Amino acid sequence: QVQLVESGGGLVQAGGSLRLSCAASGRTVSNYGMGWFRQAPGKEREFVSGINWNGGMTVYVDSVKGRFTISRDNAKNTVYLQIDSLKPEDTAIYYCAVSSVMGVLPRPDIYNYWGHGTQVTVSS
Repeated sequence: QVQLVESGGGLVQAGGSLRLSCAASGRTVSNYGMGWFRQAPGKEREFVSGINWNGGMTVYVDSVKGRFTISRDNAKNTVYLQIDSLKPEDTAIYYCAVSSVMGVLPRPDIYNYWGHGTQVTVSS
């Protein structure tokens, strides 16, 4: 029912910034939590950040706290991930996903719609 398209990835030098966008279509996602995940080569997909239905609650994995900021614009049916002070270890494909509930949880099993990802590559 919901299609997600990520954009904004690219090749950036360490210390640079990117803003990822996730545009939802087909159905509104304003009543549901949203999450960002990433998967680096040779590693399993990991939770990066999440935001609840109205943006009042956000959560981040420890490795990105202070550098990443998740936000959403429900009028545009879009969620964002502002990434600052990029590090080489941030290199991964970044995926957005829609939660099955209004809140936000780090467990991937409660996210029922996924985008196809956008590549973030950080060079030294």
